[in-house]
Amino acid sequence: MDRKRTGIQAAAALLQNANFKGFFSGKIYQGPLKSVCVPGLNCYSCPGAVGACPIGSLQSFLGAVRFRFPYYVLGLLLFFGALLGRTVCGFLCPFGLLQELLHRIPFVKKTDRFAADRPLRALKYAVLVLLVIVLPLCAALTPFFCKYVCPAGTAAGLLLALRDGLVRAQLGGIFLWKCAVLALIVLGSLIVWRPFCKYLCPLGAIYGFFNRVSLHRMRLDAAKCIGCGACAEACRMCVDPSRAPNSSECIRCGDCVRACPTAALHIGFGERPKEKEL
Repeated sequence: MDRKRTGIQAAAALLQNANFKGFFSGKIYQGPLKSVCVPGLNCYSCPGAVGACPIGSLQSFLGAVRFRFPYYVLGLLLFFGALLGRTVCGFLCPFGLLQELLHRIPFVKKTDRFAADRPLRALKYAVLVLLVIVLPLCAALTPFFCKYVCPAGTAAGLLLALRDGLVRAQLGGIFLWKCAVLALIVLGSLIVWRPFCKYLCPLGAIYGFFNRVSLHRMRLDAAKCIGCGACAEACRMCVDPSRAPNSSECIRCGDCVRACPTAALHIGFGERPKEKEL
């Protein structure tokens, strides 16, 4: 199942970055598909990107000189959230895949449970409110999250800089700051599983609000659960599915389902017979 999920992630990343010639030419695709938002975090400026990032698009609407209510972007986020919740993070986000691949690289120490983990989870909500919503509303034409934080955008900028001398000439202090943020996330990914998703991603924060109501969800058969804790031990997002099967932190990766010795957990659409959810 984990290999299948990695395959789905890779296919989703390729589909969202299907402008392969852009990686060689350094030119950004500007066709009609660029007006369509993809479900995951995938920078508009990536040479291979064929769609727009929902977070970048949301900031563009909110930070426009003449304010326009982002009906389209919010509608799309509502659709993906209500349908899948944070399943988008676990299966369809290219930057999530990158973090997982980095985590597979051998490193001195790997851990997902440490004292500051829980407080740090609140950061992504602060990033969503301040950098994605409030500050773009206060300063027109300034997408604060994209400009100062987004690691996917930094990676896209590096790809463009490798191909275009004009782009390299325009890089300055802000880009160096973003490179430092990206380097910290890369280093963190070697130690912690998907640190950007856990602590900084505003898109994950949005989809997390839908986890309890999305059609694709986790269900626990309370009659089968023996309280062994195997699911909580297996969860790399540090969730206890036996207590909170649809926690806002769950990305539906399926590790807990595979670890359950009594098959008490199920992820999918609809409800199986005799299954109950806590």
